[in-house]
Formats: sequence, structure tokens, C-alpha cells
Amino acid sequence: MIPIKKFAHKISVRYTQIISNSFNLGKYVSELQSFQVEKGSPLNLGIFGDCGGINFSLFVHQAQNVTLHLFLKPTDPPIAQIPLFQTGEIWHAYVKNLPADLIYAFEIKKEDGSHYTKVLDPYAKSLTSTHIWGKSGNYAPSCAHSSANTFDWQNVKSPHLPLQNLVIYEMHVRGFTQHPSSQVSHPGQFLGVIEKIPHLIDLGINAVELLPIQEFNENEYQKLFPNQEKQLYNYWGYSTVNFFSPMKRYASEENSGVVIQEFKTMVRELHRHGIEVIIDVVFNHTAEGGKKKPGFCFRALADEIYYIQDEEKQYKDYTGCGNTVNSNHPVVREFILDCLRYWVVEMHVDGFRFDLASALTRDEQGIPVPLPPAIEAISEDPILSKVKLIAEPWDAGMLYQVGDFYPQKNRWCEWNGRYRDSIRRFIKGTDHQKGEFATRISGSSDMYGNGRAPTSSINFINVHDGFTLRDLVSYNMKDNLSNGEDNRDGTNDNDSWNCGEEGVTENAQILQLRERQMRNFHLILMLSQGIPMLLMGDEYGHTKKGNNNTWCQDNELNWFLWDQLKNHNAFYRYYKELIHFRHAHPILQRSTFLEPDDIDWHGEEPFQPQWEVDNRFIAFTLKNPNKKGTLYAAFNADGFPIKVHIPASPLSTQWYWIVNTSKDSPDDFLENPIPMNLEHYEMPPYSALLLEAK
Repeated sequence: MIPIKKFAHKISVRYTQIISNSFNLGKYVSELQSFQVEKGSPLNLGIFGDCGGINFSLFVHQAQNVTLHLFLKPTDPPIAQIPLFQTGEIWHAYVKNLPADLIYAFEIKKEDGSHYTKVLDPYAKSLTSTHIWGKSGNYAPSCAHSSANTFDWQNVKSPHLPLQNLVIYEMHVRGFTQHPSSQVSHPGQFLGVIEKIPHLIDLGINAVELLPIQEFNENEYQKLFPNQEKQLYNYWGYSTVNFFSPMKRYASEENSGVVIQEFKTMVRELHRHGIEVIIDVVFNHTAEGGKKKPGFCFRALADEIYYIQDEEKQYKDYTGCGNTVNSNHPVVREFILDCLRYWVVEMHVDGFRFDLASALTRDEQGIPVPLPPAIEAISEDPILSKVKLIAEPWDAGMLYQVGDFYPQKNRWCEWNGRYRDSIRRFIKGTDHQKGEFATRISGSSDMYGNGRAPTSSINFINVHDGFTLRDLVSYNMKDNLSNGEDNRDGTNDNDSWNCGEEGVTENAQILQLRERQMRNFHLILMLSQGIPMLLMGDEYGHTKKGNNNTWCQDNELNWFLWDQLKNHNAFYRYYKELIHFRHAHPILQRSTFLEPDDIDWHGEEPFQPQWEVDNRFIAFTLKNPNKKGTLYAAFNADGFPIKVHIPASPLSTQWYWIVNTSKDSPDDFLENPIPMNLEHYEMPPYSALLLEAK
């Protein structure tokens, strides 16, 4: 038998010829299979199998030679080393008679003399990393190919919901069910989400936005809790190792094909119950970090193509993570498109939220351009034409594009940071906010009125980075000491108010005021035009104890505490009833902006909003063409009572109480509304009310 290495060298001598040679895997394969190597095709990057074999294709810039390594186990030496053929800068080969399931990686020698071993295929559909979260050891996965790629979707289709009907729930897959109180069979995994679908239905959720579910290394953050021996982790996952591979630690088994099957199962079951799946994608940077870190994928393949660099070939960092993906280079742009298409066609996801999306509008020098090729290509791609596209319209390089992220077409939704800021400031009683508040709850037509729609605005008050709803009314200052960075991390600009005492308190009046403010925030979010997005755990008032940057906390700061649903059942009832109220009222789910005849604004007196007067009261009547179903809402964000003159209800109707946030449960939301017969009503401080014409 010819030794593998010697035979591999023989192939490289005949490198430019199309060959078909057989050789034996010998002692390395129990069944002593043989396989054949042919030139194959440079088209379709990644690996593609047919009944005869598998085609490998890899883009490598300025390579001298590229070798395919095949493994039985990722930690063992390769059982074969196959030099690849070259067409332009694509390296490829077609290998026959391979095992159905295989492990592979690449060795690359560059023209400049640099040498990389065990380089990942950026198109790999799965990696060989462990399925056990936090398992110690060197994280050095290889690529995995599984023949078990068929899946029974059982004819379950995507709900394809109109944008205006969405209520989005931002969820962390692990955090949703990891706590023991979840009592699920698969805690912290894709299958665990399925077991909690009844909760999502009860809450009124019809879309989940999942924090990163593509492969990342949770152990890359090498720090311990301050003064403790407990490990901190990259819990959120905004550090992608491979963009085609679902996160292995969210699977129930080690087998690389299982994670794909279980992700698809989760998507299918969510779709079966009318819930869409939006995934958070991080194309602004990669896990390779800064120049000093070793390259295991893109840096080895084409460092100067995949990353934005200066004239001295140093990375420009517009993400705060050490590198910035050069997304508008043609090669990189095509990679992003291929990846998105895969998640839509093969994995059936319904949309994408682009982390730090403004970084994708920068050219190869890092300069923002008005028509970024990557964003334009995504917007116009026929396969992606029906999916939801959501931008986080800023980056860490001071580029802030809220209201101006690819405005040429009504294609993108935006995380509306100005909505968050305005609502927080008004509800806590900040001066000079009334006009801005009214504009935001009306759909932000000042930003999206030019050919776009209220559905361009993703309205939110709390998301994963920042305070929870409970902490927003409990802390004036962040407390991030447990992150191990001496409280330097996380924003100091929170627009929060602790209602009188910082953090935990036993003061009954302060606790009551906090509950009232939480009800106020949720009410206005449910009444606003645009798409509401809710944070996992806010439905019961989850606290992160003042930590507004819990990216590294794999513990109860981030985990959904299912036992708290019972402890805070009163707030949960209010929270979910308002969501269902929104679903039941089309006038809260408009696809077009309000016209002047659709809404009346009021102050303490009907039809006198007194925009020029700097007070903290605003009210409005949102009209239903059928008269019945017209809504009146009022907000007193001041520290003293205000006597309000209630406008007359529409002809042949009467006002009924729906919400009074100054009341305790169950009177805060009336499931069986009662008539409101008062012409004047004294609204308590920091309270809101909602009436409906019946």
C-alpha cells in the first residue's frame, strides 16, 4: 500500500491533469473503503454531494496550494490529504466513494509564505464542536458533512404574516428554558423552545426574534466572576465562527446532523402554531477578532478581502469587536447572499435581524455609501423577496442611521432607537417631550413618511442589551461589576428612573409606582403604530439586578425564571391581555400612516393638546370608521394629579373602561369592560387610561 502522504505528493506532481486514481484508506477505515479523486467543479462553493461523490470548492486568495484533509475524528490526524485543483482562485476536487458522514478541513499555503492548518470551510453546514455548553478544552472544530439531510416538514408552511400584524418576542434559545423551573426535557436547546410554545401562544406572540443561533464559541471570553471561581461566557453569541452552521450547543446530541434536524423541527413546530422565526445575524464582524488572534477561516482564506483594512493592513474596527467585515466586496457580498438564501430555502426561517447593520453600508475604505451594494443586493434578491429584513441601524463607529437605513425602497424595518428614547423620557417625566412622544407613537412619519410605512419602525422599550422593563423603573445607574470590567462596559445613557430608591427596596409606595410605570410603558407600546417588539422575561418583570450588558452572564440574570410567572401573575395577566387587545383592533395595526381625520389630540380639555405648553400630559382619540372600537388614551407623566375633561364618545356609542394603570390587578385591565360615565376624571400621578367606544 502506498502511504497517504507519499501518494498525496504524487497527485500534486500531476496537479494540472484531470485524474482518477484509487487508493486505500487501509487501517484508518474499518471497512477498508477506497475512493477516487477527480477535478470536479469550481462552481457552487462549499461541498455538494450526489449519488457518486462529493464536490469540494473553496475560494482562497493568493494561494500557492490548498490541501483537503479528511478525518474520522476531529482530534485525530487526517486519514487522507488531497491536494485540490485550481480554477482562478477557486480550489476544488470531486471525491468518489466517501463515507456518508465525514469530517474535513483545509490546509493552505499562501504565496507570501504564510501557512494555515485546519482552516474551516465558510460554507460548512455543521461543525464538529461539542454539544455540551461550557465544556472546557481547546475549541478547534472541523467541518462536518452528514448525508442525513432530508427532513419531513409535514407540509407545514410559514405563516407569512403581514408586517403590521407582528408582535415580536426577542428570545435567547438557551436562556428561554435553561432554568430548572422550565421543567422541559431539553433545557437550553432548540427542542426546549418547542415545549414552551403554549406560553408564546398564551402571551399572543406571533414572531420570535432569536439571538444568534449560528455557531459561536461561548468559551472565548476567558474571565472569571470577580472574586469568584465561576466562568464568564460569551452567552449572547455575537461572535460568529461559522455562518451556515446552527449552534451545536443548542442540540441534544453530538452528531453533527442532529443540530440541523432539531433546528428545523423547532422552526416547523413554531410555524405549525402560527409563529414566524426571525434570526439575528452578525455579518458586521467575525469571531476571528483582531489581527493578533489566529486565523481559522476568513483570515486564512483572504484576509484583505474579507475585512476592511487601512493602508498598513491593520483592521478598521467599526464594530467594537476587533474587525469589520468588508461586506461590499463582491466576493463577500455573494457569500452573505448565499448564507441568507440557505437559511430561507433549507432552514425555512422567515426573516433576519442584522446586528450593527450600518457597518454593512461602509465601502472597502470604511466610508458609508448611500447605495451599499450588499444591502441593495439583499433587498433585490428574488429568493429573499418575501422575508422580513430588520436592521439595527447603527454601528460602533458612530454611524447612526435610524430613519435613514436604505430608504430608497420600503423594504427594511429598523430598530427604532428614537422610539425607545422618546417613550422612556416622556413616561418618566422628562420635560419637552410631548411632541416627540406623539410623533413616535403615531408611527414616526417624520422618519418613514417618504415612501415608507409605520411598519418600517420596530418599536421597543427594552431589548437584550440594556435594562429590562423592571430594571428601567428600578435603577438610575447600571451595575455591571459582575462582568469583570470594573463597570466600564454598558451604556451610561439609560433614560431610566428608579422611582425614589436605587435597586431593591421594601418601600411599598415605590414598589407600587414601579408597577404602575411598567404598566404605562407596556400600554403605550401596544397602542403605538408600527411593529412592537418585546423582551423575553418582561412579561413577568424579570430583573438583571441593574446589569445592562449581560452578554457574558450564563445564569439567572439572563435565564427566564418560569417560577416567577406564578409570583408575578397579576402583571403577566395585564401584559398578555394588552397584546391580545392589540391583535383584536386593526386600527392599532395600520400599514399606512394616520391621516389628520384618523386621530384627535387632546390636552386636559378635548381638542386642545397645547403643544406649545410644556406639560407632561397628552391624550388622543384614535378613530374607527365604524364608530364602535374608537379608542381614547390619556397619559399623565407628571408627579401630581390632573383633572381631565373626557371628550364625548362617537355618536350612538358610550365609553367603556379598558385600562387604568393606577389600579391594581384585576382592575388595571378589565376583561369585561364597564361603562365610563364621567365627564371629568382626576388622573393620579404617573398613570394612564384607555377607553373604548361600544
